[in-house]
Amino acid sequence: MFDLSLTKIAVLLVIAVVIFGPDQLPRVAAQAGRTLRELRRLAEGARRDLQEGLGPEFGDFDIADLNPRTFVRKHLLDEFEAEPVVPEPEAAAHSTTLLPPGESPPFDPDAT
Repeated sequence: MFDLSLTKIAVLLVIAVVIFGPDQLPRVAAQAGRTLRELRRLAEGARRDLQEGLGPEFGDFDIADLNPRTFVRKHLLDEFEAEPVVPEPEAAAHSTTLLPPGESPPFDPDAT
């Protein structure tokens, strides 16, 4: 999700020490950890309430499916990947047939 390398983490740590100071940094870090835990708990509770409110017919509903990228991948792209395209034997035979020099291809009024 976040592309944090070791150098980026070190820069963030240096900025935090400069802003909060070395004596306040442990207190701020503990408070940030508590806030993050509380946010995760609230999000989990909201997800649980939503699934309970939808009822048993939506038991297999996944909140991640509401993400547009996941929705498109699941409903559009996976169908194409799951079913490989196999050319029909007739179409393959017609596409590889070469006409002799000077002969015109057959005319199909439905195809035009």
